[in-house]
Amino acid sequence: MEIIGLPWQFNPLAKYPPLALPPKARDRLRALQLWHTTGDVRLVGQTFQVSRATLYRWRAQFVPQDPSTLQEHSRRPRRVRRPQWPRALVAAGRRVRQTYPRWGKDKLVILIRREGYPVSTSAVGRILATLRRQGQLVDPPRRVVSARKRRPPRPYAVRKPREYQARHPGDLVQVDTLDIRPLPGVALKPFTARDVVSRWDVLEVHQRATATSAVAFLHTVRRRMPFPIRALPVDGGSEF
Repeated sequence: MEIIGLPWQFNPLAKYPPLALPPKARDRLRALQLWHTTGDVRLVGQTFQVSRATLYRWRAQFVPQDPSTLQEHSRRPRRVRRPQWPRALVAAGRRVRQTYPRWGKDKLVILIRREGYPVSTSAVGRILATLRRQGQLVDPPRRVVSARKRRPPRPYAVRKPREYQARHPGDLVQVDTLDIRPLPGVALKPFTARDVVSRWDVLEVHQRATATSAVAFLHTVRRRMPFPIRALPVDGGSEF
């Protein structure tokens, strides 16, 4: 026996795309399916970490022919209280803000109270936000203030060019200082130098990391390195 079926185009539901539910709506649908299968509302609540009242609310709003009814909707109340500020108060807030455009509500409320309006700080903030939303106030451009101090250009060094590559020994020898305190009251300042190509190291320990110690260490590096040194990258330490 041969069974012949109609093509999928004849299915009236084929012209509708599959419904894509958000993750929360899919979780609600799974919860209702588990409730329908087991009939144990307590088990469903413990599995999905929701209360019994929430499950009953989901079931009341669910329409089996339309799973999109389980999607979250706006909880904004239908009737929203309108502000009842006097026009004179709003005009005073606009005037003081235009006079001091960079002041906030904490400072402006003092000036408004001096004009005889017993208003709170939060109310001044809401008035300014409403005026800004209506386009009656335009915030001044912010001035970027950096807390970082610009360092003056270093006369003793230049930044390594990007095209400079260390291919031979001595092309780039990294120097640095450490701080070691083996005992209370004892401080050692080891100076280290490493060639990035040959991995040749030079180490010398001083009591203090001063410019004099750095000069003595550089003489030691030139004497102990078996090749000429072409570049020395240093950090921002004052000893270098």
